Amino acid sequence: MASSLKNNNNNNTLVPSVPRMYSEVLRNKPAIYWDYEQMKLKYGNHDDYELVRRLGRGKYSEVFGAVHVKTEAACVIKVLKAVKKKKIKREVKILQNLRDGPNIIKFFEVLKNPASEYTALAVELVHCVDHRTLYPTFGTSDIQYYMFRLLTALDYAHSHGIMHRDVKPHNVMIDPKRKILRLIDWGLAEFYHTCQDYNVKVASRYFKAPELLLDYVYYDYSIDMWSFGCMLAAIIFRREPFFQGADNNDQLVKIVKVLGIRNLRIYAKKYNIHVDPAVLESVERRQKRAWEDFVTKSNHDVATKVAIDLVDRLLLYDHSERLTAREALQHEYFLNVQPPSPDETSALEASTSNP
Repeated sequence: MASSLKNNNNNNTLVPSVPRMYSEVLRNKPAIYWDYEQMKLKYGNHDDYELVRRLGRGKYSEVFGAVHVKTEAACVIKVLKAVKKKKIKREVKILQNLRDGPNIIKFFEVLKNPASEYTALAVELVHCVDHRTLYPTFGTSDIQYYMFRLLTALDYAHSHGIMHRDVKPHNVMIDPKRKILRLIDWGLAEFYHTCQDYNVKVASRYFKAPELLLDYVYYDYSIDMWSFGCMLAAIIFRREPFFQGADNNDQLVKIVKVLGIRNLRIYAKKYNIHVDPAVLESVERRQKRAWEDFVTKSNHDVATKVAIDLVDRLLLYDHSERLTAREALQHEYFLNVQPPSPDETSALEASTSNP
């Protein structure tokens, strides 16, 4: 494990930090739990599945709706393209470790077609509605219901020593008819080891935490909480995405125009983080804006004081000061949200069982 690293040719070294919660999770688990490089993949039979239609494609994968031939159960096949075996092992190991987690996509098995180089993952199918259509229809109770469930998924992952590292609307599947939420696509997820340096080229730009934009490699679970905060802000202020930069530097500028320059300087000094002088110059006099500035006639019904307070406690430069997922679940905003009953959970589990 690295203990220090130079940042952008700065003469000083970055100051590592440790999260308030779940920092020692992996110390109490055997290496077989987190050492994915040593695992041996066990493949299911790809002939057991019939592809029905293409659902989408990304940089590293194509996703298909499929049917398990013997049981006729619907599922999703995620075909991984040009992905290193190490990365495949990591995603599989993480999905296996989170298999029983609440509101986390259910993983069935790994598949490989002998005639091709591609590996595929068979996972649960969720009949979701596009977030651009769905989120604008949400009232406060809807936002509370689904954000509570997303936080529950994040807290479960974090409590198992896992950072998602790509929380965004496209990776949050919601079926409003059955009131189901699933956090999907764990391809960028990683195990958290105290004071380990990580690749900052993770998360999608609009949801990248400041530490990623500033090349701070000792990040932790709190990058997921920033991304969650961006999602929540976008929903309550009816502004999707909330921070929309043209590139990484511009993304940081967009953040500074809301959070102000003073706290960025304090944050950078605390962790010996180098900030591009050009960025500093472009926002030299920016002061923190009040969140109430974003309340309008079209969003005032959901951009309530308590909702804004939760956003304010999440969208902080200093990652060590952001609410953890567990703390966010206990925020006043979710005071009246009830976890699913055992009967409801059992019914949902039965309807999404392994094919």
